[in-house]
Amino acid sequence: MDEQLTAAERAARGKAVRKKVPLEAHAEVRVSATRDPVGLLLTQAEGRVPALVPIRHGRMLVSPFTFYRGAALVMAADLAETTPTGLDVQLCGDAHLSNFGAYASPDRRLVFDINDFDETLPGPFEWDVKRLAASFVVAGRDNGFSAKQCRTVVETVVRNYREAMREFAGQPILAVWYARLDIEELVQRYKATLKAGQLKRKELKVAEGKLAKAYTRDSMQAIGKLTTPVDGHRRIVSNPPLVVPMDELTDLDGPMVLDQLQHLVEGYRDTLQQDRRHLLDNYRLTDVAHKVVGVGSVGTRAWIMLLESTNADEALLLQAKQAGPSALSTYTAPSTHVNQGERVVAGQRLMQAASDIFLGWLRADAADGEQDYYVRQLRDWKLSADIETLTPEAMTLYARLCGWTLARAHARSGDRHALAAYLGKSSRFDQAVTTFATTYADLNQSDHQTFTEAVATGRVKAQPGV
Repeated sequence: MDEQLTAAERAARGKAVRKKVPLEAHAEVRVSATRDPVGLLLTQAEGRVPALVPIRHGRMLVSPFTFYRGAALVMAADLAETTPTGLDVQLCGDAHLSNFGAYASPDRRLVFDINDFDETLPGPFEWDVKRLAASFVVAGRDNGFSAKQCRTVVETVVRNYREAMREFAGQPILAVWYARLDIEELVQRYKATLKAGQLKRKELKVAEGKLAKAYTRDSMQAIGKLTTPVDGHRRIVSNPPLVVPMDELTDLDGPMVLDQLQHLVEGYRDTLQQDRRHLLDNYRLTDVAHKVVGVGSVGTRAWIMLLESTNADEALLLQAKQAGPSALSTYTAPSTHVNQGERVVAGQRLMQAASDIFLGWLRADAADGEQDYYVRQLRDWKLSADIETLTPEAMTLYARLCGWTLARAHARSGDRHALAAYLGKSSRFDQAVTTFATTYADLNQSDHQTFTEAVATGRVKAQPGV
């Protein structure tokens, strides 16, 4: 993005891109003649904990939607077959609808935003839009929606993305930077519409119930659930294979291992802002456990780190999650960050309106080489939608939130004037991406069936039900 150009010049550049990639072209799904989705997924087993890879495959096996969640690499390869617009932004890289949710901002407000950045890299804006759009079709079908209902939901998410981008193009960059979705404010708006008879009371009651529950899902709740007092200190509770404390993973001397890990925490400390380093200094690492997380992330190393203060009942749970190369890395320019954890953190800070105060990164030595991690609080007012329970009306509302949020994230890192001009005022982009999403959902369903057959024949090892 050339900041020396005027807004009008940047808009003109965006319109000019339509000659290279017409809006209607986004309807097309292209695939390689040698396409092998199962083979691509098997390459991701490299570098993961071998015993956990079957759990990942078992979770992907459940439905076309769970398969889609774990198949970011497959879709990246497919998107790379299309002609890019060249209108690059910081991509989430895996912008499906389950990677949005609510969490606590540093000023202790519950905000809605993107919450997963494992695959983040700069790239063509349309890749995120198409992955998000297709996820709504896949999830809608899993929920039993009709084709018409799925199309309505997808048109909503793309239209809200386009219209939000046009709004951001008309705002000062500082206004864009400060923009965010405050959950409490959203609920108050819903109450106002309720008075006008436009919102069902049951939906409002559900929303307020989820809001109340989110406030209980904080670090202290996680500590109470995942740890237990032992000899005056807290220890992480064993729940194999999902949570395995360090002393069950190694026969090394516990105090010596903790001392080595403490040095890693000190390195992580240097990646935080100075005031947050001071805050972290109130705690010391006392226990560590391995934790299985997510769907696509299963098999990567994720650690729970318990830190305790000298004050009684003051503790902090951090999660260190292994960061490998992005699924997009084969198909985009390489990352400018040597440390993959730093890549994730940099992308998250750029795309989110507000990020975890403990967000940082580290690098650790291991038997199989150096490993990069990003670090964050394990839980801080986390709230996510129960996708499988959403009605068509509720999913349409959720689509509005996701479309606006993705546009805000792209407007922060990309040329919002060029993007808005390229997207235009008409619904041509909306219709094209909706068609793409429907076709790609068909392809994903076929891939899920192929994956299921690969499990049945033994090509893929899967452990369902974990």
